[in-house]
Amino acid sequence: MLSNLDQLGYHQMTDIQAHSLPLILERRDVIAQAKTGSGKTAAFGIGILHKLNPSYFAIQALVLCPTRELADQVSNELRRLARCADNIKVLTLCGGTPMRPQIASLEHGAHIVVGTLGRIRDHIGRASIDLSKVQTLVLDEADRMTDMGFYEEISGIVSACPARRQTLMFSATYPDDIRKASAEFLRQPAEVKVESRHDALQIEQRFYEVGYEQRNAAVAALLSHYKPVSTLAFCNTKIHCRELAAELRAQGFSALALYGELEQRERDEILVLFANQSCSVLVATDVAARGLDIQTLGAVINVDVSKDTEVHIHRIGRTGRGQGTGLALTLCAPNEKKWVKLIEQYQDAPASWFELPALEMEAKKAQNELRAPMVTLCIMGGKKDKLRPGDLLGALTGDAGLSKEQVGKINVFEFMSYVALDRRVAKRAFSSLANGGKNAGNRDPGGEESSGNIKGRSFKMRFIDV
Repeated sequence: MLSNLDQLGYHQMTDIQAHSLPLILERRDVIAQAKTGSGKTAAFGIGILHKLNPSYFAIQALVLCPTRELADQVSNELRRLARCADNIKVLTLCGGTPMRPQIASLEHGAHIVVGTLGRIRDHIGRASIDLSKVQTLVLDEADRMTDMGFYEEISGIVSACPARRQTLMFSATYPDDIRKASAEFLRQPAEVKVESRHDALQIEQRFYEVGYEQRNAAVAALLSHYKPVSTLAFCNTKIHCRELAAELRAQGFSALALYGELEQRERDEILVLFANQSCSVLVATDVAARGLDIQTLGAVINVDVSKDTEVHIHRIGRTGRGQGTGLALTLCAPNEKKWVKLIEQYQDAPASWFELPALEMEAKKAQNELRAPMVTLCIMGGKKDKLRPGDLLGALTGDAGLSKEQVGKINVFEFMSYVALDRRVAKRAFSSLANGGKNAGNRDPGGEESSGNIKGRSFKMRFIDV
């Protein structure tokens, strides 16, 4: 385990790991309060794996998450941590995907299940999951699960687990209503609270006063001035999200909107495009942004000030993760200054106010800087077609003649695959694949579907250019 942690780059514990892991290894119930990006997954992951018996094929640990994105993120991290042990199976159970393959996977057995509340309840209702051998139950981002109205689901799942178990609750905030609600799940829990305020040296916060009607123009001005590679912009409503994303696109920015009522397929696609740098600006509501873990986030812009100081801390914590530095920019209308005062009190430091940079409307000159560096090639084939990331990389570096540096992130799902390509060579790569490896020059695919040759088979493909 120690050798694997060293290879993964875990050379010293974060605060939350140092305070919670000894208690977890003593098999105490733990309530841990820590900001996002603080290393909590490794804290409970190491605790789970420490007492797990790989030769016993039963669900020994259950991790509950508020969103599918967080569940995927936690599963991937647990698999990385479990590389030191033999054949530990981590299964992800989330809504938005078919039940039948999940039921088949459960029949084959799993050691750790990570899932969303609704889907776990569905499996309990169908008697397709057996939680009677669970030793460790983890409630990850418990505050958001209760905020989203999932208390009944949590209670139902907890009652399907053994009474003699270890329960670990991780939460960015721990208000009184959660304290009361969770009391029945926990036995004499140890409480761990790590400083939730962000180090000013790690995240630079800048506040800008702006009229309510001018805030969209102000976002464009800040993006043009700072030129972050990836920006997460928070709005309080889905209508504002859509409006701002549309305005930014009209000015040449690669921007998309993420909000609660999108279909799962649309949501997945947007997150892939943002994570692989085909979309530079993601405009999102707080609920939609839960569980996002974008490693290269250059800036967070609060287009609306949050009325909840804990939410503000959670938002800006998306940048400057781990040991990195980040930039958090907050726009404030005159009637929102009272919320900034609360942030100042919470952080025990005055807000730093700045003048907005002049909005240079030379969009045509700046066009290349505003657009995302990558575009995404969407291929209508995935795991079901036995496609692997290596196959796609091979086709692009072989038949299409690209270098490895010109190919970005590759995501292979059940039926679809997404590949990020350097914008400057993407058209040439598309043309080469569409012509069976014969380089057809710089024919513009124009977003239309074509067929490409991968592993000697033909797959439909198209560009997604934001």
